[in-house]
Amino acid sequence: MIERYTLPEMGELWTETHKLKTWLQVEIAACEAQAELGYIPAEAVAEIKAKANFDPQRVLEIEKEVKHDVIAFLTNVNEYVGDVGRYIHVGMTSSDVLDTALALQLVASLEIIMSQLETLIQAVRQKAQEHRNTIMIGRSHGIHAEPITFGFKLAGWLAELLRHRDRLCELQKRIAVGKISGAVGTYANVDPQIEAIACQKLGLEPDTASTQIISRDRHAEFVQVLALVAASIERFAVEIRNLQRTDVLEVEEFFSKGQKGSSAMPHKRNPIRSERLTGMARVIRGNAIAALENVALWHERDISHSSVERMILPDSCTLLHFMLVETTDLVKNLLVYPENMKRNMNLYGGVVFSQRVMLTLVEKGMLREDAYALVQSCAHTAWNQPNGDFHALIASDPKVKAQLSEAEIESCFDPQHQLKNLDQIYQRLNI
Repeated sequence: MIERYTLPEMGELWTETHKLKTWLQVEIAACEAQAELGYIPAEAVAEIKAKANFDPQRVLEIEKEVKHDVIAFLTNVNEYVGDVGRYIHVGMTSSDVLDTALALQLVASLEIIMSQLETLIQAVRQKAQEHRNTIMIGRSHGIHAEPITFGFKLAGWLAELLRHRDRLCELQKRIAVGKISGAVGTYANVDPQIEAIACQKLGLEPDTASTQIISRDRHAEFVQVLALVAASIERFAVEIRNLQRTDVLEVEEFFSKGQKGSSAMPHKRNPIRSERLTGMARVIRGNAIAALENVALWHERDISHSSVERMILPDSCTLLHFMLVETTDLVKNLLVYPENMKRNMNLYGGVVFSQRVMLTLVEKGMLREDAYALVQSCAHTAWNQPNGDFHALIASDPKVKAQLSEAEIESCFDPQHQLKNLDQIYQRLNI
């Protein structure tokens, strides 16, 4: 088994130097497999491992002349290893190195992303527990609906992130594949066992049926899953932005000492991090479209996908990791205003309790249509007045008073009724 180097930071993982390290790792794994099967001398592999190196600047120098990145790399490696270099890359094609090494980079990127996702999961779980009983209004179509808790809202975020954790685990299995099958993938000049042994050394599985490349449906799925995680982060960010609006102000991004919100308006405290996250999600979604365009290549291979992937794969991995870091910090330091939540829930005298009033009247024997019309009339009257009071209108309505006692009316405005079954959801999520 080849010794794994220490996992770098995400930015370092996609540098030219690190990329060439993975290329060399693949070439050495293939040489070791060749030696194990008796195709090349074991002492030659030992010498290759001892001497093999590269200089990124020298590789670029050579590439300017030969116009081929892998040939430039191999030429530079041979400058270090000398005569035994003839045993490197035997029976292989460039994509054997490129695609197998890319798999190593993608797997390593997922490890970093999944680690940060786990940190975000714990931050959301903790915040959901903290606000398990913080009552607020739930909204549909942007309009007040019925009471929920802020913890319940966060529980939905948590469930979504847990699904992403499962998706990323599955994705890691499907992207962790290599190929050392030679030109057009027929193993004409390389024993399939070399691929099997080399991939095992690299911690990969051999691709089931590669052509000259690993089919790009795998890479398209990779970017689509990253885009899906980014879309969820955008959902959370949009929610924070809406809840931070001046006329709502139920939560707010942490605003540090010395921070400024506007060059013109000193009072401004803008949700800039949430807005930034929203924009970044758009970039990764765009990359997912480009990844899908890469699936349809000519015959057994072309390189139209290569230039695209040099941009979208490093950018998507780096960007999503940054988004996860930002979101984690945003959640941990989120300012929550329970009093504003209570104020908003009771606007217009608690019109959000209309369904409970209607159902209680129905339970007492009133026809549902009649109960609906009566309650809707009171609600709309309250809604259209500056100081509208739905509770007062209901409590003073003769038809309501004929059916319900004062205590029964009061119980209709108790938000605990809407929250009585939320514990089941918290239990499912271990909150």
